[in-house]
Amino acid sequence: QLTLEESGGGSVPAGGSVRVSCVARGATQNPTVMAWFRQEPGKEREAVAARYPVSGNRFYADSVKGRFTISRTEDDGKTLTLLMNNLKPEDTAMYYCAARTKWASQGGTWQTTSDYNHWGQGTQVTVSS
Repeated sequence: QLTLEESGGGSVPAGGSVRVSCVARGATQNPTVMAWFRQEPGKEREAVAARYPVSGNRFYADSVKGRFTISRTEDDGKTLTLLMNNLKPEDTAMYYCAARTKWASQGGTWQTTSDYNHWGQGTQVTVSS
């Protein structure tokens, strides 16, 4: 059973930086895509960034392009890091690591929440103005 363990996060002032990391353990099948999502209270979970381990392709939500960088930190492709620079108060949310080890739904993209079948517990990022 694949488990995702997040670390990092915290509270920073606007303009600051935070790094969150995610380690995938126990996988008998390599994820086809790993991603970061975020969720504010009362709102839907939204995709922030994703990385495809095999191709190395990376994708970002428009709201974070140029500020966030998703990368892997180990060659096994199972450690995922999100470096968040120039943070804004609207980036405040619970950040979740996600992995997909099954086929994507028809028409699904890296942003399709329901296509991810493994989730971490989340780590809070709070940006003060």
